Amino acid sequence: MPTALWIAHVEVTDPEAYGKYAAGAGPAIAAHGGVFLARATRYVQLEGNDRARNVVARFPSLEAAVDCYHSAEYQAALAHAKGASVRDLVVVEESA
Repeated sequence: MPTALWIAHVEVTDPEAYGKYAAGAGPAIAAHGGVFLARATRYVQLEGNDRARNVVARFPSLEAAVDCYHSAEYQAALAHAKGASVRDLVVVEESA
């Protein structure tokens, strides 16, 4: 089964509330087999909307990534990000 990448582009508008999101999201992602590959590291915006925080995590499967997103633990963390950020999130299955 192919692995999948969770790719988020984020503009943080309330760092304190977003910090609460990050504190809860990390353990929820790890509980679903997610491993961070990049988190707010250097980047170059070549096209589209510039969002200073970019996060990439690898999951064992597309289904595991989607299950993580819908889990109670992640949704509890996500409640802190709503109103504290502008986000785009996509899950992409990796090719073999």
